[in-house]
Amino acid sequence: MKDPHEVILRPRITERSASLSYGDEGAARQRLLNAARAQSKKTGKTVQPDDVSDRDLVRKYTFEVATNVNKLEIKAAIEAIYNAGKKKEEAVSVTNVRTLKVLGKKRRRGMRSTGYEPDRKKAIVTLAAGQMLEDYGV
Repeated sequence: MKDPHEVILRPRITERSASLSYGDEGAARQRLLNAARAQSKKTGKTVQPDDVSDRDLVRKYTFEVATNVNKLEIKAAIEAIYNAGKKKEEAVSVTNVRTLKVLGKKRRRGMRSTGYEPDRKKAIVTLAAGQMLEDYGV
């Protein structure tokens, strides 16, 4: 296995990634409503959904990762970094990893010479409901 700190280069903090890290209350409310509808269809009684709490929120975090790693290595690296020294009950579990490759932009250096910024890779990591990363930086 690769060193987790070589896989995860740095957190990628933008306005959008910060809002994703707080969790989506609308999506959590919709999940609770769908569960209540399924329960009412099953039992035949009207079931009201509960209010959204912190344990219902699904949080997503964005990281810049090495360009030669895959989703399984990213998942293992996140769990290794953020579960170091924690108990099993407090452990962070990654449910989904989405990756995207960002191509380097063309840049001019002086009058005639042009070059490119290096390519990079981003990973959007989804944690289980109710979990959050303590020291993400937001």
